[in-house]
Amino acid sequence: MTLRTRVKICGITRPQDAVLAARLGADALGLMFYAGSKRAITLRQAAEIRAAVPAFVSVVGLFVNPQRSDVESTLQAVHLDCLQFHGDEDPAFCESFAMPYIKVVRVPAEADDSGHGKLLQQVEEQAAQFSGASAILLDTYDPQQRGGTGKQFDWTLARRCVEQLAAPIVLAGGLSADNAARAINEVRPWALDLSSGVESEPGIKDPDKMQAFFEEVNRVRI
Repeated sequence: MTLRTRVKICGITRPQDAVLAARLGADALGLMFYAGSKRAITLRQAAEIRAAVPAFVSVVGLFVNPQRSDVESTLQAVHLDCLQFHGDEDPAFCESFAMPYIKVVRVPAEADDSGHGKLLQQVEEQAAQFSGASAILLDTYDPQQRGGTGKQFDWTLARRCVEQLAAPIVLAGGLSADNAARAINEVRPWALDLSSGVESEPGIKDPDKMQAFFEEVNRVRI
């Protein structure tokens, strides 16, 4: 069976970027509701972006250790199709909104093959803990940032997760047009998730970079 790898463009801050990403083939768009992010947006901005998104493209809300009231007020103001949790949220919290959700697992960039067994066990444990998640997203650990780092971890671990875990695996961290095809061939993830790799500056998507990225994704079938 030939499959197309799905794509989520994250850190959308402008309606025009959302529209272009959708036209190029994005399956999902990520809106950042974490004040500590360079790509954080207000509820008003989110509503404007949501209104511009065409049919059959999912809108994902990203949170980092939010208060319940923060998530609830966001859901009241903006129609989201999925939630994404980047912090230390527990399964009960993630599942309490009765919505599909993605749980992020951050992987150290410096991890080598000798440490993969331990890391794989940690990812397996988290995946089992968050068995209700629609997907597990693997991103590069950075002590200063939650996503959007532009840094890549060793994809050997990601491939092992794809092979051994039941949950769909989303690959993030340092993706761009330069390595999109290699990421698909080496990891075989359910989806790719990127932000900085298609930007001219944080939160501003670059049309040429986005087009080049989707061209690379579309030329690979698994």
